[in-house]
Amino acid sequence: MKYLGIIIFLITVLFSCRTFEPVAYEPPIKPEPVGVYTPNTELQKSILLAIGKVKGLESLDVDADGNIYGGDKEGRIIRITLKGEIKPIAKTGGRPLGIQFDKAGNLIIADAYRGLLSLDSSGKLTVLVSEYKGKPFQFTDDLDIAQDGKIYFSDASIYEQKEYLYDLLEAKPYGRVFVYDPKTKETELLADGLYFANGIALSKTEDYLLVNETYRYRITKLWLKGPKRGLKETVIENLPGFPDNITRNENGDFWVALFTVRNDRMDHMHPSPVVKKMISFLPKFLWPKAEPYGYALKMDGNGKVLMTLQDPGGEHLKEVTSVIEKKRQLYIGSLYNDRVGIYVLP
Repeated sequence: MKYLGIIIFLITVLFSCRTFEPVAYEPPIKPEPVGVYTPNTELQKSILLAIGKVKGLESLDVDADGNIYGGDKEGRIIRITLKGEIKPIAKTGGRPLGIQFDKAGNLIIADAYRGLLSLDSSGKLTVLVSEYKGKPFQFTDDLDIAQDGKIYFSDASIYEQKEYLYDLLEAKPYGRVFVYDPKTKETELLADGLYFANGIALSKTEDYLLVNETYRYRITKLWLKGPKRGLKETVIENLPGFPDNITRNENGDFWVALFTVRNDRMDHMHPSPVVKKMISFLPKFLWPKAEPYGYALKMDGNGKVLMTLQDPGGEHLKEVTSVIEKKRQLYIGSLYNDRVGIYVLP
C-alpha cells in the first residue's frame, strides 16, 4: 500500500502529458459460431512451405513460373521457388506488407515505413510515392493494381506499423485510401475517415473498391464509377474476427484474411476511454492478446459469406493476413508466422 500513492501520481502525470485520447466504441455483439461461421479444420489440410525459414510473409503474390514472393519482418523481399529454395532478392529498408506484380513484371510493394515501392526484374528498387501534400504516409499497408496501371493503396493509420495497437485502443478513424497514377506520377486521396484501413481489392469490373476496416470488424465499399461514385457504404459488418488483407479471384469473389477471432476482453474495454488509456501505459505483454487461430472467408461483392476455412488453435496456420487464389490454390501469408500455407480448393 505504501507505493499506491506513487503509482497514482505517476499515472496522473502520464495522463496529463500524453496526447493519446481514446474514445468510446460500442462493438456489436459478435456473431454466433453457427451456419457458415461454424468452426471447422479446413486450414489444417494446407500444405506448409518454408517452416522455420521465413519470418512473417504478410502478403504474397505468385509469378508466372509459380514462384512465391513475400516481404518479411527484416524488410526483405523473399522468393520461394517450386523446388523450395528460399532466396532474399531485395531489401526495402522498411517493413514490406502488401505486394503485387504489375503487367510489366515489376513487384509493387506497400512498405509500412517507406511508402509505395517498385522492384524491377533486375533488382532495382524505386520509391514511387511516399507522401501526400508534403506529409509522409505513416502506415502504407496494402494495394491493388487496376487494368490501366493505376495503383490503389491504403494508409492505415497515423500510428506506425510497430505501434498499430494504439490505433485499436484509440478507436478513431485515421485510415485513408489513395490512388497513384504511374503515368502522371500524381496521387489522389479517394477516402479518409476509415477505421484502420487495411486490405483493399478492386471489383472485377473496377467500379468499386473494397476496404477492410480492421478495428470495426467490417468491410467498406468505395464506389469509383457510376451514379454512386465517391460514396462509401458498408458491405459487411460484425465479422467474427479482425479482417486484414482482401483479394479478388477470377470469378469476382473475394478472399478475406482474418488475423484472429474477436477478443471478448477488448470488446468489453472499448466502451470505456479511461480503461483504454490506462491499458496504453501498461507494458504490451499485459495488453489483450490475439488468440492463436487460423481463419479465412470467401464472400461475394455484396458481402454474402460463401464459406470459411479455419484452424482453431492455430497450430497449423494462424495470424492469417493474406489469402490469394491462383489456379484453384490458395496461398496463405501471415504477419508473424514462420511459414506459408497452400490450400487446394475442392
